[in-house]
Amino acid sequence: MSVRIAHLSDIHFGGELADAVEASVAAVAMFEPTLVAVTGDITLNGLPREFRAAKAWLARLPTPQLSTPGNHDTPYWNIPLRALNPFARYRRYIGPASAASFDTPDLAVRAVNSSRGAQPRPDWSKGAIGLGQLKRLNWGEAGKVRVFACHHPLVDIQGAPVTGGVRRGAAATTILANQGVDLVLTGHVHVPFALPLTLATEGCYAVGAGTLSQRTRGSPPSFSTIVAEDDAFEVTVRAWTGSAFEAAQVWRLPRRGPTASAS
Repeated sequence: MSVRIAHLSDIHFGGELADAVEASVAAVAMFEPTLVAVTGDITLNGLPREFRAAKAWLARLPTPQLSTPGNHDTPYWNIPLRALNPFARYRRYIGPASAASFDTPDLAVRAVNSSRGAQPRPDWSKGAIGLGQLKRLNWGEAGKVRVFACHHPLVDIQGAPVTGGVRRGAAATTILANQGVDLVLTGHVHVPFALPLTLATEGCYAVGAGTLSQRTRGSPPSFSTIVAEDDAFEVTVRAWTGSAFEAAQVWRLPRRGPTASAS
């Protein structure tokens, strides 16, 4: 099986760390990914010029790619547009906003938008997930690595500088675990992590990428790479040193099945 995912998030064009963003193009290409997954907040304020910069950067990254929006990919300061048509600019410059999918003989990836332009609560940056949309996901034939992507972590990450606050997040974790999902890729908190998504189901993990923006929240700028091996997923944080990306942390996450070994 050959599955290699480059996972990037929270670039925040308009507030990006320019040297790291530029260097990421070559670093991701050197990894030779099966897929480049971008889990939202590609812009800072959802401005057209930020989306144009994001589009140009994505065009230089390897393909195929799959992306899903973040809360900052709405027109942050244009409240009427944010409330009525929050992802129009994202669709214009980047691609589908509600959902996306990608398949190879060894890999099935499904993305759902966890961001909202407006919500009946004061903090619109928090996430929400539609359970009906999750239940309708078609993962195809068995035997593939199954990866789900959205912007907000479905469960709050202990020690993270912010919370995703995802409505129906706990129920979503149960649905995805029961569907045989292996990895849930997210961003939002600007710090990388890898941990069991639910203690009730072995082999289902939450994996968060860091940021390539100036808003580092105490963790170095980074992106992550994921390699599916026979018995484990190897998740490597590629941290920016100021001159290069270097492996800073590695998790080995045991896979389901009789060949999976304990960590």
